[in-house]
Amino acid sequence: EVQLVESGGGLVQAGGSLRLSCAASGFSFDNYQIGWFRQAPGQEREEVSCFSNSGAYYADSVKGRFTISIDNSNNTAYLQMNSLKPEDTAVYHCAAGHCSGRSFILMYDRNYWGKGTLVTVSS
Repeated sequence: EVQLVESGGGLVQAGGSLRLSCAASGFSFDNYQIGWFRQAPGQEREEVSCFSNSGAYYADSVKGRFTISIDNSNNTAYLQMNSLKPEDTAVYHCAAGHCSGRSFILMYDRNYWGKGTLVTVSS
């Protein structure tokens, strides 16, 4: 059974940091590329970042503040978020998909999406 479980969300003041984790099981990171997307209430989904062997992708809105990393030994992905802003408030999900230096395309099969963790940034 494929599972992706996020953790690490919470309430933080503007300018603060959080580190999100995504523990995956039922498939190997060797076969899929992993990334993060977020969705705020009433807003469209935004693909934030992803990781591939040829490099990482970051949305312009987070470039220079967020860093993605992967631990293949335990099938865990991380998203280090620094200098957080109120507009970063959203539910953050990890997911498998196709990652290039320019975009992150999520897998159509939502079994490869995690349920998300809420990040709230207060001003």
